[in-house]
Amino acid sequence: MNISSLLSGKNRYSMLLLLLVALFFSACSSRRNTVKPGSTAAAKAADAMSHLKNRSLYKFITDWTGVQYRLGGLDKRGVDCSGFALLLQKDIYGNTLPRRSRDQADAVKEKSMGQLNEGDLIFFSFGGGAVDHVGVYLNNNYFVHASTTRGVVVDDLSLPAYQRAIVKAGSLKN
Repeated sequence: MNISSLLSGKNRYSMLLLLLVALFFSACSSRRNTVKPGSTAAAKAADAMSHLKNRSLYKFITDWTGVQYRLGGLDKRGVDCSGFALLLQKDIYGNTLPRRSRDQADAVKEKSMGQLNEGDLIFFSFGGGAVDHVGVYLNNNYFVHASTTRGVVVDDLSLPAYQRAIVKAGSLKN
């Protein structure tokens, strides 16, 4: 098969469809290396968890940690980033959120990173445009989110990959 046959009619349509599917599944992505258990990063994440003010939040996160990523998922068989944020906000704070991360971003009153409180939402754009990922701020520059590659995890916001992708953070509008 040569290049010209790939770009003709049916094959071009197949390639376009494949590209669209790949873009769709890149939503809610986070591109960061895995934190290895026992590492300094893992110890710092555990420290952030130990300093949570809300014990229900601590229990919620520990119950969900490691649940695999599943696009559109809303249960422990798999959850995506916006579904995880939606469930956390509902179960812990009694807040109602839209289902999609970009719609959730519209429901937030923006704050600077230094003003964030436990439970505030942080929005990212890894695709270089619209919001495509959301996490929940904990403390000391740590947040919890559903990563496409690692499932529900606590991560360090100061990592360059996250710093480059942050587009908005804040608390829900009243």
